[in-house]
Amino acid sequence: MSTPTATFKTLDDLEPDQRVLVRLDLNSPIEDGEPQDNRRFERHAETVRELADAGHRVVLLAHQGRPGRDDFVSLAGHADILASHVGRDVGFVADTYGDDAIDAIEALESGEVLLLENTRMCDDELPEEDPEVKAETEFVQSLAPHFDAYVNDAYSAAHRSHASLVGFPQVLPAYAGRVMQTEYEANTAIANKEFDGQVTMAVGGTKATDVIDVMNNLGDTVDDFLLGGIAGELFLRAAGHPVGFDLDPEQDLYDTQWVQNHELVEEMLAERGDQITLATDLAYEAEGERAEIDVDEIEEKDVSFLDVGTDTAEGYADVVRDSGAVFVKGALGVFEDERFSVGTVTVLEAIAETDCFSVVGGGDTSRAIEMYGMDEADFDHVSIAGGAYIRALTGQPLAGVEALKEQ
Repeated sequence: MSTPTATFKTLDDLEPDQRVLVRLDLNSPIEDGEPQDNRRFERHAETVRELADAGHRVVLLAHQGRPGRDDFVSLAGHADILASHVGRDVGFVADTYGDDAIDAIEALESGEVLLLENTRMCDDELPEEDPEVKAETEFVQSLAPHFDAYVNDAYSAAHRSHASLVGFPQVLPAYAGRVMQTEYEANTAIANKEFDGQVTMAVGGTKATDVIDVMNNLGDTVDDFLLGGIAGELFLRAAGHPVGFDLDPEQDLYDTQWVQNHELVEEMLAERGDQITLATDLAYEAEGERAEIDVDEIEEKDVSFLDVGTDTAEGYADVVRDSGAVFVKGALGVFEDERFSVGTVTVLEAIAETDCFSVVGGGDTSRAIEMYGMDEADFDHVSIAGGAYIRALTGQPLAGVEALKEQ
């Protein structure tokens, strides 16, 4: 049976010998027209392998890019990468619900795996519409009769009300795959779980609105918000420091966000100031090297700040070590440049060495774990979701999850 905490059926509830339609999220960076291997393939391979090993006939749906963009390509290359992780062949057909797709689906034997073409090449897929509307599309109505069950494993796309995510659960018995199950349970833990000790959240990244929404939703749960990134600099501006604005008006990283959010930021500092920890020093580039300055010594902003300073990073790490649970949303600096990885990496390393419950996610933050040689096993959960992770932290429903709950 499903775990007691599950709000939907999982693979544990699936009847044997099924023809199963499985939605994955294999959306990947594209270089020279070819998909690049990434953590999503490895994670989803667990679900695909489990289904195939159990003898189900497994048909996969996934998307890549959006129409009109350079990364909007076929999934032919994705099949080869996925096969290398699953450890068995993954067939591919350059069709989604036409005769070629149906013939390939009907020809499947027990334990065989087939990937269909990019769902976003179907006109029915993309418009955000109610699940009942999506269930009536030609896409869903053509494919569904050929299957016994539907599995949604695409948690990272679950905030989208697209046909392949919300339409099929209306017409087929629906289950959560292992990625969906583990992501949902980990990313809702901050709201649903009781922790023994302080709850800390390191929040950064480029979107102040996301940070504000997260802090508003979790203000009664989180004891200490450790701020960095562009959002952290905007909070410093609200606290009276001469930072948090654009040096180049064409860049527009700070000014528009300040206009849109400064009242909320100021209000949050006034109401929750004792829960908010701001950087005491910041890092910037000088003559090609990392340089740092205390926030209190900044008289005017004449350089771009690319990371929290070393003192701030070490102070944040001390907070982490005293915490019972730590959640990470967004990077504290431009960690892709090793010179400005100190804040993000110092906090992540402190989490890894501390016996606390930990979830890392939001955008590309989880990439820092691999980039800087940390072991993913030292974290309770490393999310592969971006937008869905933010929505979970802000308490917003996820269309794909809600569709599974309604079963």
